[in-house]
Amino acid sequence: MALRANYFGLAAKGMQILMTQESYLQQQFSTSVRLSLPLWELVKLRVSQINQCAFCVDMHSKATLQQGESQERVIGLSAWRDMPFYSDTEMMALDWAEHLTQGLPVNDDKYAQVVEAFGEQGLVDLTIAVNAINSWNRIAKTFKPEVGSFKPAAHD
Repeated sequence: MALRANYFGLAAKGMQILMTQESYLQQQFSTSVRLSLPLWELVKLRVSQINQCAFCVDMHSKATLQQGESQERVIGLSAWRDMPFYSDTEMMALDWAEHLTQGLPVNDDKYAQVVEAFGEQGLVDLTIAVNAINSWNRIAKTFKPEVGSFKPAAHD
């Protein structure tokens, strides 16, 4: 496959906006009572699976495992509704992520369920997180960085 545009180099300011968004989400998911970094990583992986973004599936599978997630839960994520491995909170977040990724309408009942589970701030942050990974998926699918090239940062 021919090399594609260096999107980080050509749109450095635009990419910095996305990276700043990631920093915001890192802060929010690491300090939230109802959201968590492992949950955020599961959402990123599930959305990447739906969008069939090979680079992002590779990246978030590795990152999730490195953060201590079990291989069983990572492998089972594509069938999470039928697996007994996920908490009610995780299932609500995954359902919300799938709902938004698939472009389904958000009725009042769905909205109320997610607000009840995560609070208004959590709903906003989770929605931004779903939007963010959908954006990253589209970028990676367009410019095709090398699948397998992602190496998670070492933990202390």
